[in-house]
Amino acid sequence: MAKKTCNLLVIIMLAFAVSANAADRLSAVCLFAPEGITMQDSLKPETTQKDTVKPQKEKKTRMKNISNKRVTFASFDQHYERAMKYYNNKQWLSAAGLFEELYPLSLGTPRADTILFLFADCYYQNGDFNMAAFHYRDYVKRYPNSEHTEDAFFRCITAIYKTSPDYYLDQSNTKYAIEQISAFIQAYPNSPHIEECNLMLDDLQLKLARKDLEILKLYYNTDHYAACQIAAKNFFNKYSYSPLMPEAVYYLVLNNYEFSKKSTERKKEERLKACLDACIKMRLNYPDSPYMKEVEKISQDVTKQLQKYKS
Repeated sequence: MAKKTCNLLVIIMLAFAVSANAADRLSAVCLFAPEGITMQDSLKPETTQKDTVKPQKEKKTRMKNISNKRVTFASFDQHYERAMKYYNNKQWLSAAGLFEELYPLSLGTPRADTILFLFADCYYQNGDFNMAAFHYRDYVKRYPNSEHTEDAFFRCITAIYKTSPDYYLDQSNTKYAIEQISAFIQAYPNSPHIEECNLMLDDLQLKLARKDLEILKLYYNTDHYAACQIAAKNFFNKYSYSPLMPEAVYYLVLNNYEFSKKSTERKKEERLKACLDACIKMRLNYPDSPYMKEVEKISQDVTKQLQKYKS
C-alpha cells in the first residue's frame, strides 16, 4: 500500500513539472512573438513559406498580337489597319514588313497599287534609297496608268539622285540618275516637278564636271601637258555652260605656259601660241574671273616671247 502511494505521488509530481515547463515555454513564445501575433497563433505548428504562400494561378494567355500572326485573307483587314497605323506613326520598318506580306494577297484588288506605293515609300522615308528606287521602279512597271504613277516615277528618280556619290568616286550612279531624270522629263513634260528635275540635273552635271576638271588638273600637276590639253578640249565640249569653265580655262593657260617653257626651240613657238589662245579665251568669255589677273600677266610675257618669232 505504501508502495502504491509512493508511485502515485511520483506521477503527480511529474505531471506538475510538465505543466510548469509547458507554461514557461508558452510564456517564452508569447514574450518573443512578433507584435500582432496572438497566443493561439504562436501555438500553431510552424509552416514553411511554401505552405503559407498560395501558388499564384497562371494568368490566362492573352490572344497573340495580330502583328505576330501570319497574314491571311481572313486577317487581311486587321493587318492592313495595323500597317497604316505604323505608317502614320512613321514606324517605317514595321509598316514595310506588313505591307510586304499584304501585297501578294492584295493582287487583283483595288488596294494592291496603294500597298506597293506605300511599301516603297517606307524605304524612301527611312533613307534606304536603293530599295526605294527599286520598288518605285517596280510600281511604275506594274501600274503605268495609276493615279500614283507620275508621283512614283518622280520619287524613283529622286531616290536614284540621292544615291549619287561624291565626285571623286565612281560616277556610274550619277550617269544613271541623269538618264532616268531625262526619261521622266520626256514622259511628263508638263509635270509640276520639272523645275526640281532641272535642278537635280544641274547638280549631277556639275558633279561630273568637277570630276573631269580634277582629272585635267591632275595631268597638269604631274607634267602630262599633252594629256591635259586633250582633257581640256573634251571638258570644253561637254561642259561649255558649266560654272567650272573659268577654272578649266585657267588651268589650260597654266598648262600651256609650262609646256612652252619645257619645249624644244622647234616646238616652243607653237606652244606659246596655244597659251596665248587660252589667255584670249579667258579674256573674252570670263573677264570678271578671279583668275584673270594672273592670266593677264602670263599673256603679256607670252606676247613678249612671241616677238622674236615675227622676223
